[in-house]
Amino acid sequence: MLVWLLKEFGPFLERLELVTTGDSRVFLTARMALASVTSFLVAMLFGPVVIRWLKRHFRERIASDSQKLNELHAGKENTPTMGGLFICAAILLASLLWGDLRNPYANMSVGVVVTFCGLGAWDDWIKFSTKRNGLSAKQKFVVQLLLAIGFSIGLYVVHQTKPDGLDLFFPIGDWRCPLGVLFVGWASLVLVGSSNGVNLTDGLDGLAGGCLIFAGSAFTALCYLAGHKQMAAYFVIPHIEGCGEMAVVMAAMVGAMLGFLWFNCYPAQVFMGDAGSLPLGALLGLAAIATRQEFLLVIIGGIFVIETLSVILQVGYFKATRTRILACSPLHNHYRFKGHHEIKIVVRFWIVSALLAVVALASLKIR
Repeated sequence: MLVWLLKEFGPFLERLELVTTGDSRVFLTARMALASVTSFLVAMLFGPVVIRWLKRHFRERIASDSQKLNELHAGKENTPTMGGLFICAAILLASLLWGDLRNPYANMSVGVVVTFCGLGAWDDWIKFSTKRNGLSAKQKFVVQLLLAIGFSIGLYVVHQTKPDGLDLFFPIGDWRCPLGVLFVGWASLVLVGSSNGVNLTDGLDGLAGGCLIFAGSAFTALCYLAGHKQMAAYFVIPHIEGCGEMAVVMAAMVGAMLGFLWFNCYPAQVFMGDAGSLPLGALLGLAAIATRQEFLLVIIGGIFVIETLSVILQVGYFKATRTRILACSPLHNHYRFKGHHEIKIVVRFWIVSALLAVVALASLKIR
């Protein structure tokens, strides 16, 4: 909205253009900050109202396959869930106010938030309106994959016009692998994997939310740097013209998560549910693909990767040997089974997430 208003005033814009940064003609850095503050305030102001509504309609049902896990989480029974609805609403409102939705990256970011939130809300709604435990894993995966393919094709169309748009960059040295049309399959894999990684991590009060703040902040910076020609050259990363506008949406995500964490920290007043974890994970994946930093996503989102691998290894090892590597997966449940307090687990995971984000950004100069 702000971008449209300013672009309507040509003479004023010409004076502004002398002091703008990156590939945006209208105060990109300021709009990133304003988007973050706006989404935070929206989450804080409307959070209590939404939580009261959710409490009347959507309460968490503790019914996992593990009796011990059910006992450990018994205190979470009837906690309002689907808090992802007001997270995504805060992101969308801030993006509408401060972003340029004519930009393809901003446009696709908003599309990912809307569609994956819709999928997550559908899954959550089934849990509370029926006796089923949401969509089946196959049903959810198929819908995720179809959405991911659609957005990947959109990115392919945009990126094929960029000099480095379809290359896969390795973290060390100037090694790259041209993907061509395989970009669509690769991008779909990253989107689905990132979405599910955050979903699996969302199991303790504040765990996924805190990790998303650190990961989202890192990718806000990467989107800004990738869209800034001089900064991209300085840090030896691909310059993706137009990608800087996506930093506004990513900054809005960080602000919304800060507001949500106010209510989600232990003991949680609300859970994000699949309506939050699926779109936020997909948005991280989209940012990684858009900036051509998929390998850095593995580092920045290391907690999500470890949590996902813990589930895969647990299931695979049990099928092969009928014994378990962990007391319970994902990894955070293993530590709960070992007697660690929930707060201790969450804070330690936050610390690791923050360190991984710092290491990933610091590695840019190693190249």
